[in-house]
Amino acid sequence: QVQLVESGGGLVQAGGSLRLSCAASGSIFNIGAMGWYRQAPGKQRELVVTISRGGVTNYADSVKGRFTISRDNAKNTAYLQMNSLKPEDTAVYYCNAKILITDYWGQGTQVTVSS
Repeated sequence: QVQLVESGGGLVQAGGSLRLSCAASGSIFNIGAMGWYRQAPGKQRELVVTISRGGVTNYADSVKGRFTISRDNAKNTAYLQMNSLKPEDTAVYYCNAKILITDYWGQGTQVTVSS
């Protein structure tokens, strides 16, 4: 059993910053890629960014230059630093981790950006 616990969401004004964390625990053998996805009301879940175990990243065009993902493999934790936030960044953010052939998801954390 693997659990992903997210933290760090909240309400912020446009132009502000937030930092999300995702900590994995449980029967972790070898976490592969980790990442963040988001889902706004009435929209499909979309990729925000992923990071491989070796640190290779893949950002959605909409967040390039504003968001930065990092991870600490020793702590099985990933971080998402979000700067210059925009109202269109408002969504529930979900952490994802791939272990062998299985995808695991966190419960989601709300990020709300006011204009």
